[in-house]
Amino acid sequence: MKNIAITLITFITLSSCVSKKKYVALEQEKGEVVNQLTKTQVEKEELEAKFAKIEARVSEYNSKINTLTDEVGSLTEENYTKFDAVGNKAVVSEEAKVGMRKTLSKVSPDVLKYYNTLEDSMNLALSLNLKRFVDTTDLDESDDIAISIDQTVVMISISDKMLFNSGSYRISNKADKILQKLADVINSEPSLDVMIEGHTDSRSINTAKVTDNWDLSVLRATSVVRKLQNDFGVAPEKLIASGRSSYQPLTDNDTREGRSRNRRTRIVLLPNIDKFFAMMASAE
Repeated sequence: MKNIAITLITFITLSSCVSKKKYVALEQEKGEVVNQLTKTQVEKEELEAKFAKIEARVSEYNSKINTLTDEVGSLTEENYTKFDAVGNKAVVSEEAKVGMRKTLSKVSPDVLKYYNTLEDSMNLALSLNLKRFVDTTDLDESDDIAISIDQTVVMISISDKMLFNSGSYRISNKADKILQKLADVINSEPSLDVMIEGHTDSRSINTAKVTDNWDLSVLRATSVVRKLQNDFGVAPEKLIASGRSSYQPLTDNDTREGRSRNRRTRIVLLPNIDKFFAMMASAE
């Protein structure tokens, strides 16, 4: 009997020990599962945060794509304002090029073959347009006006006999027609600045009112400036008066014809090229 009791106690003790070990093992396993679950939850939250950032970036990119799509649509309409540099002359937009092509389409192919670059074409188109705008067919001395392009400016050279009496800085009555036309060009384009240059031949002059050729060239320039301002309504802030005396001759002064060519007034226009062609288009 005693042996049976001892055996029973031993069995119960051993059973209790095994159950406790299992419990501890289960507790450890539970702890590991909880730790893994916590880790997984943290990773899930991190992934959700990353996903939210990705969604935000995708939304931002979509917004930019929509904006660019709108801008592309606008640029399709606004590509006429795309600018190109033309040598050292100017910056010309597509719209100005359209104006030039329209003008040049009326020019003989025999003439166009000498104009190979955009720079050449711009010179020719500007010259033709300005000659048309300052039409001199109704002037008695239509051969005595020359229009050219140099660097970024348009230059109109008018002979001495179209503006002044011989040796004088007083403007003659027959100058009104050409000065009216010039005033129309200047007044029609607000962006123009205009420099009036007086030029003389090399023969010296010294009178009670004119000291020398420097004096005469400046007095002639200021006479034209005053005429444009007072009689034809040109804004004075757009005008510059300057004199070159005899130091920029077109030819030698050895002949009467040469001296006549050198006595001239040059009107230098500094236009915005795009606005210039818009002005020409509106005048048609």
